[in-house]
Amino acid sequence: MENVPSSAAAAVLGASESLPAGSALVRGYDFEGEKVDYDALFASYATTGFQATNFGKAIDIVNHMLEWKPSEEQIKNDVSPGAKCKIFLGYTSNMVSAGMRETIKFLVKYKMVDVLVSSAGGIEEDFIKCLGPTGVGSFDLKGHILRKKGLNRIGNLLVPNDNYCKFEDWEKGLTTRTQYIIGLQKTKFQCSALR
Repeated sequence: MENVPSSAAAAVLGASESLPAGSALVRGYDFEGEKVDYDALFASYATTGFQATNFGKAIDIVNHMLEWKPSEEQIKNDVSPGAKCKIFLGYTSNMVSAGMRETIKFLVKYKMVDVLVSSAGGIEEDFIKCLGPTGVGSFDLKGHILRKKGLNRIGNLLVPNDNYCKFEDWEKGLTTRTQYIIGLQKTKFQCSALR
């Protein structure tokens, strides 16, 4: 080791301290069993590392929300013993553009969330996905080349211009009809009049 510069030796060959007390050790799921135990698989994400660790923490938070029950003190203060955690799900438009739309639909359909919080873009993207497909592309596709082909890139997703044009046509028709009904009623507008 006499040819190794001292600064390199100090950086690479220096003695290690112990891992911080209480550190979880990295370990993934052992798939060698007869069948997959999905609870154990998801629990293992907490010690898998990188983004799996954050996903594992999210699973713990969701499980805590699902298992929550009021304390004796809360029940004494007039909280119903059968009360459950009210779960809000906030999402952004890019989650709908991606494949999360189906997951959100499942959670709502089976009453696994109580309140949805979205931006107007999240609702708009939902309509757009009803009007035409979105494809999987690549993050490194060049925007100026896609533009010539009438394609838009959202991350690694590809959306044809036609989808946006269909949405605009639908929205313009709805706006025109709404303005017409408001003119006929000469009163406050009610959404039920659009049926």
